[in-house]
Amino acid sequence: MDNKLYVGNLPYSMRDDDLQQHFARFGEVVSAKVMVDRDTGRSKGFAFVEMGSRDDAQGAIRGMNGQSFDGRALVVNEARPREERPGGFGGGGNRGGFGGGRRY
Repeated sequence: MDNKLYVGNLPYSMRDDDLQQHFARFGEVVSAKVMVDRDTGRSKGFAFVEMGSRDDAQGAIRGMNGQSFDGRALVVNEARPREERPGGFGGGGNRGGFGGGRRY
């Protein structure tokens, strides 16, 4: 995970290719993906960039964090592993037993 970066506070106009070009100044960019809403296709304002090495990633953090793009200061740091979320429809919850019955 050391090479994967989280990039937040992106301008909504930023696209994958733009992101890759900006980060390429700091080394090899393995992938650059702006997260988009699946219904609207609009950017969610954050992305993930995977750099070729840990050194490239650290250089990109130092060089890009706080930089202004379209009036927005980027937030760039190491990506954290995705947290597990409860799956399924409506999540879990304690549903208890079958209520309403009589005891004799």
